Amino acid sequence: MKAVVRTRSLPGLLLALVIVLLTVTAPRAQATTGISTIADALRRSPVYVDPAASAQLSAGDADALAKKIRNADKPLFIAVLPADYPTRNLFTNLRTATGITGLYAIRLGDRFDARADSSVLPRTAVQNLVGSVQGEDAAAQLNDFADRALANMGGSAPSSWGSSGGEGGLSSTALITAGVVLVAGGGGAYALVRRNRRRRAEERQAALERLRVVVDEDITAFGEELDRLDFHPAEAGADDAMRADYERALDSYEQAKSYMAAATKPEDVRSVTQALEDGRFSLAQLAARREGRPLPERRPPCFFDPRHGPSVADATWTPPGGAPREVPVCAADATRLADGRDPVVREVDTDQGRRPYWDAGPAYGPWAGGYFGGGLLPGLLVGTLLGSMMATPSYAADYGSGYGDFGTGGYDGGDVSGGDFDPGDFGGGFGDGGGGGGDFGGGGDFGGGF
Repeated sequence: MKAVVRTRSLPGLLLALVIVLLTVTAPRAQATTGISTIADALRRSPVYVDPAASAQLSAGDADALAKKIRNADKPLFIAVLPADYPTRNLFTNLRTATGITGLYAIRLGDRFDARADSSVLPRTAVQNLVGSVQGEDAAAQLNDFADRALANMGGSAPSSWGSSGGEGGLSSTALITAGVVLVAGGGGAYALVRRNRRRRAEERQAALERLRVVVDEDITAFGEELDRLDFHPAEAGADDAMRADYERALDSYEQAKSYMAAATKPEDVRSVTQALEDGRFSLAQLAARREGRPLPERRPPCFFDPRHGPSVADATWTPPGGAPREVPVCAADATRLADGRDPVVREVDTDQGRRPYWDAGPAYGPWAGGYFGGGLLPGLLVGTLLGSMMATPSYAADYGSGYGDFGTGGYDGGDVSGGDFDPGDFGGGFGDGGGGGGDFGGGGDFGGGF
């Protein structure tokens, strides 16, 4: 009787075991992957495919996409998540958890959107890119978006992509990618990233050396002004205000030399020309005090050549092929323009010969930024070669930021900034910030939704 009971209960026991297994495993299969897990994977590879969304993008397509992004050496992060993944604050939370400045794109079921730090890609550019790939299948959409974004975004890939290995939270795509890299090239992808970064560093150094010639000319010219100055702190009639002006001018000269000697990248030059501009204004104040004239107002230097000293007025000037604009000019150039003559323009050496500094290349942005800081520079340079270059996202990544309104400040793409970023770049509902990405989400500002 006991044997019969055991025989009849065996199928039931097996069925119960299956039910238990399904009960234990089903929640894990359906559980939402945590933001930390996704962020951890993206710190190691540019593409993450959630196990619950693996039908959207095959492992082979994900590997190929990740390789494309790595080879481009840009901070583009792509996550493929299931359609029912929670969307509230998704971009903001992912950017915070990842902690890396960059462009973040998310495929959520059949919907797609993206956000970026403004130093990497402006908000309007993100909107346009997202809108241009709507309605495509996952593989085509993500590849088209990557191709277009990589051609326009700034910054470099994070160094953490060069490491291998992983934890249990890594996606299968990330693990497979790491394995392929090890088998195929023994770290070949990492070598490629390092080579790209070395090339960029060499380009920056070459730009600095070309810029150094011009800055040294500026420093020398200011030093000659000090030598020609017929002033001695102990002379008759000299007062404390005059001596303070003179001391500030000398300090500015020494600071400019010190800053230039310590410069290691083009953006370091901004502090040099800023010091020279301060010094020349101090000399203008000293001259006014000695001559009994009213003190001059603080104005930017002459646009055509900052060595001319502080400007005295604004004059209308039209660059070749550009629109008229008001530029600050010294007294001599103001007279020349009023007489219908050409101003005396600061020219520098280029591969095409001597050219005005505003048509000489991107390295002169930091140089001009020190002289024409604040919001003045964009209006002066719009329509010129330098102005066009400075308005691109890649310019901030290569030559720094802070040059008038062109600079975005903060961290370059690929930098580890943690939670230090503008939440406005990542806020809004799905489709509100990236553009055209669907119709759900809380909308609004930071904390609104996907």
